[in-house]
Amino acid sequence: MKRVILITGGSRSGKSSYAEQLALSLSDSPVYLATARIWDEEFRERVRRHQERRGPQWTNLEEEKYLSRHDLTGRVVVVDCLTLWCTNFFFDSQSDVDASLAALKAEFDRFTGQDATFLFVTNEIGMGGTSDNVLQRRFTDLQGWMNQYVASQADEVLLMVSGIPVKIKG
Repeated sequence: MKRVILITGGSRSGKSSYAEQLALSLSDSPVYLATARIWDEEFRERVRRHQERRGPQWTNLEEEKYLSRHDLTGRVVVVDCLTLWCTNFFFDSQSDVDASLAALKAEFDRFTGQDATFLFVTNEIGMGGTSDNVLQRRFTDLQGWMNQYVASQADEVLLMVSGIPVKIKG
């Protein structure tokens, strides 16, 4: 049975760890679908640490944009993360918010059309002040609208606060 869970929060709030623990409680062999592009050496090291944290029971996949390429029917899937996924569409569209949002929603709908359990990790980047950088404001708009869309489609939404999951929906 299809199920969508959104896990949101700030940086270092425990989102990914919580999603991984939840996935392991739902399946002995979950899937970790990473959406990151490796931008620099520091980020490569972050990815390596995330990979080390997961054990051999995980199926690890990397997909920067087209999640629906992967048939994950019947599986429990952690998608980490929506923020990096949105970033890939945003930069590839020359920062066109409308085009990015339309493409993201369409791909999300195709991907979650599968009969699987999806745990999406995302960041609440709009909880701080308004940036003086126009590009950052545009991306914050995109991320906020995409988070709202996924939350509207989700069966459950959790907000991570200092490592503590707070149920928002479901």
